[in-house]
Amino acid sequence: MVVLPSEDRVTVGGRQRTEDEGRQGCRSFTIFYLLFSILVLLNTSCARNTSEVVIYTAQDEAYADLIFKDFEKKTGIKVKAVFDSEAVKTVAMANRLLAEKSHPQCDVFWANEELRTRQLATKGIFRETNGWAAMGYRTRRLVVNTNLLPLAKAPKTFSEATNEIWRGKVALAYPLFGTTAAHFLTLRQKWGDAAWQGWCRALAANKPLLVDGNSVVVKMVGSGEAWFGFSDADDIAEGRINGYPIVELPTVDETLFIPNTVGVVRGAPHPEAAQKLFEYLQSHEVLERLVQVKALESVELPKAGTGLPVNWDALVRELDSTTVSLKEVFLR
Repeated sequence: MVVLPSEDRVTVGGRQRTEDEGRQGCRSFTIFYLLFSILVLLNTSCARNTSEVVIYTAQDEAYADLIFKDFEKKTGIKVKAVFDSEAVKTVAMANRLLAEKSHPQCDVFWANEELRTRQLATKGIFRETNGWAAMGYRTRRLVVNTNLLPLAKAPKTFSEATNEIWRGKVALAYPLFGTTAAHFLTLRQKWGDAAWQGWCRALAANKPLLVDGNSVVVKMVGSGEAWFGFSDADDIAEGRINGYPIVELPTVDETLFIPNTVGVVRGAPHPEAAQKLFEYLQSHEVLERLVQVKALESVELPKAGTGLPVNWDALVRELDSTTVSLKEVFLR
């Protein structure tokens, strides 16, 4: 606060200053103070903007939320997370990122599979340099209710699910979304289109229980509504923790190994915070935690020659046409 003397004239630097001059000086100081305050507010606002990061993720919220909270404690950066739904998994998020391409709202995309991340990369969604990375893995497995189906009599491969003895006894998620879609499309590469089309039609004719997501598959197998099903190792592990009488069958040459992926969006609103989160999610600390809670089976990437081989360029290129084929078979 500036207090002017009560006298009409004051002496400054050997001369007298009038009250009007004093008031003009006060006004100048007030304007300076206001401008300074505005600059402080602007700087504070900028600091807030750089101390947050927006992430779209398909990782289960129960696992991811704790990781985000630890990141916030370590860095002071607030994580604003948008999670997917079990039914459509990463497809909806991929479509959202494509719709926002000209005006990005998201900084980081964390997927628990690889296909949609590679599709987004081909469409320029991620930054040019070090745009995305794969880390760890989990697997697609057959899950069996051990009270209903002795392991000696259980199918050993996914291709056996078309056997008539399993009519109405197998559960799977709609093969248009998530890891189920990636698995089906990769089987097409292994068998060739004609054999794959025949298998898809035979599987549909066997009246499988089509459900909204791999965790629902596990619940149906665990409750005895289905004898076995197609699911992911992390969902099966969760089912066993919940006490279901289930077991996953060993990996075979029809098993799909599925890394997690994380990418930084091109034109991310918070690039510095995005880079820190990008690095943190790939850290050994985070991967070990994901293994401990069974969200991943390993911190390492799959070894070459393990499970289904994947030609990713061809898979992404043929994604739309093969999805149409799946719709024709399974959405009738």
